[in-house]
Amino acid sequence: MHEVTLEHLKRDGRIVVVGASLAGLRAAETIRDKGFTGSLTMIGDEPYEPYDRPPLSKGVLLGKSTAERTALPRRRAIDAEWRLGVPAVGLDMAARRVKLADGDEVPYDRLLIATGVRARPWPNAAESELDGVFVLRTRDDGAALARRLDARPRRVLVIGAGFTGSEIASACRERGLEVTVAERGDAPLVGALGGVIGAVSAELQREHGVDLRTGVMVTQLEGDSTGRVRAAHFSDDTTLDCDVVVVSLGAQRNTEWLRGSGLGAGPRGIACDAGCRAFDIRGIVTDDIYVAGDVARSPHPLFGYQFLSLEHWGNAVSQAETAAHNMLSVSSDRRPHIWVPAFWSSQFGVNIKSVGVPSMGSEIMITQGSRAERRFTGVYGYQGRVIGAVTFDNGRWLPFYQQQIESTAPFPVPFPTVDRRSDGNRPVPADFPDPSVPTHGPTITLSGYSPADRRMTFTPAGH
Repeated sequence: MHEVTLEHLKRDGRIVVVGASLAGLRAAETIRDKGFTGSLTMIGDEPYEPYDRPPLSKGVLLGKSTAERTALPRRRAIDAEWRLGVPAVGLDMAARRVKLADGDEVPYDRLLIATGVRARPWPNAAESELDGVFVLRTRDDGAALARRLDARPRRVLVIGAGFTGSEIASACRERGLEVTVAERGDAPLVGALGGVIGAVSAELQREHGVDLRTGVMVTQLEGDSTGRVRAAHFSDDTTLDCDVVVVSLGAQRNTEWLRGSGLGAGPRGIACDAGCRAFDIRGIVTDDIYVAGDVARSPHPLFGYQFLSLEHWGNAVSQAETAAHNMLSVSSDRRPHIWVPAFWSSQFGVNIKSVGVPSMGSEIMITQGSRAERRFTGVYGYQGRVIGAVTFDNGRWLPFYQQQIESTAPFPVPFPTVDRRSDGNRPVPADFPDPSVPTHGPTITLSGYSPADRRMTFTPAGH
């Protein structure tokens, strides 16, 4: 963009952010930090200003906080017009207008899409309407589920043993509630971390009193005459009495409102270049539409230029900041979004952290600690290089392994360690499930091509 035009945009332009989310808020703050003095509109389908989601499955369910106290702290005032509780329902790319559910249309010069994901619902609509059947994604979801747990149900059934499902089960046990977890795969967390780590997670859950059932599916939810859920039927012909069911089957990306717009959006998200500019359906990059957060799919040079969709808190912040910077920069000053994926979870008294893309790994090697002690570091390898790492109560090693990933260090790792145990020092298959078989889903989705063993020196952007 010509500098004169850019200065006009920064002074008198119109920027619209669809998605009053973590990514949307951090982008808006960065936009104002960049000196933008024009009009800024924030559109959100929920009636609340941006709030923090991780506490919903942790502190809120434990009764240590409330859903109403999860509002995100502000880095600065953003002087925005808020259009909350009114979802966007369409986009006219030619006219540069966002269409809202109330019939209004909002014009823009630059648009940022940060509409995120929503919880995947129970597939039987009638059963999902039974009293006592929940999902957990929004502030209202968290408040409603916490209230029901306060009522001391006799048994909670969690369907899906991904990170969110496992955290819900952990909260139930910490409250002293009986809980059953049903997982279609062979173990909890298997889609994100593979079977080796999944086996550790399974032992952890059972040690804490979870009735963990793997390799089974829930085939039906049964209600009583008052419309309350009372039982679940399984694919192994067993039945479980339960009065609360939490459906935790992963997420769906919020892209339906873009259908017919001409933007390259679909179930896997919105494709964009490394500078966060969205592609149209012809694969041509747009100049005025940017995307950030869970809904984005962007190529990453460190992981074979595959398009990554990341449901990670840190990625939402980093990508939003990059998108906002690029929206208000000349082409020579734009920068790529090359954040190294990182994730954390707290469950059953253990702090789990990961870095890189473990689900891309074909082998895993325990390099520090012991699985039996629930305190270890596992390193994932792919085509002879380090591709990811996970720690159980051993997070101090993550920065080191992030450097290993960034430098495409060789795998198996050649260096000695001071606390290597008998179950370490030997790569074994990481044992990820067949990707064609649906499980709870990883927090990282890979798509696009995978061009083998590229080696490079990775230099993160200085921001």
